[in-house]
Order: sequence, then C-alpha cells, then structure tokens
Amino acid sequence: MPIRIPHDHPSLPGHFPGRPVVPGVVVLERVLAAVEAEAGPLRALRLPQVKFLQPLLPGQAAEVALEAAGDGRWRFRVMREGALLASGEVARDDGTGPA
Repeated sequence: MPIRIPHDHPSLPGHFPGRPVVPGVVVLERVLAAVEAEAGPLRALRLPQVKFLQPLLPGQAAEVALEAAGDGRWRFRVMREGALLASGEVARDDGTGPA
C-alpha cells in the first residue's frame, strides 16, 4: 500500500520546526489502515513489536508491505526506495487471536 504524508499534514507543525519529520504514530496509522484494508475492520489491535530505523519526511513516497503471520497477526515493513524505514508486527486483540 503506497503512502505519502503531505507537507500540510496537521501533525507536522512542531514535529520538528524547520526540519519536519513524519511522526511514527502517523506512519503506524497508515500501517493499521493497510491491515484493515486486507482484513476488514478490526475492533482492537496490538503492536507487540515496532522498530523505526529511518525517518519519513513530508512528501516522500513509501510503501507498506504486509505479510500474514496467522492467528490474527501481520508482519509489516515500511520501505522507501528500497530502504527499510520501519518494521514490526500487528496483532488482533479482540478476543479472537492469541493474547
């Protein structure tokens, strides 16, 4: 799933003035949207593991790649031109998956 956070996104002012960086929570919001696009609406999700390796800058194109890991779990990678920006795992937490 392609993502691009515009320069006028409301999270950017103050994060960081003069040199904006897309907040990790905004990147994760796009990851969760990708999971729900694949699996449908989910009541609750957990992020048992997340690692941010490089920043995403406003206007940069990136790609969210998902891999179903079974039992209501997905592994994700956020890539920009072959560089890994973030990776981790999303798990269903609505009583249907593992605790």
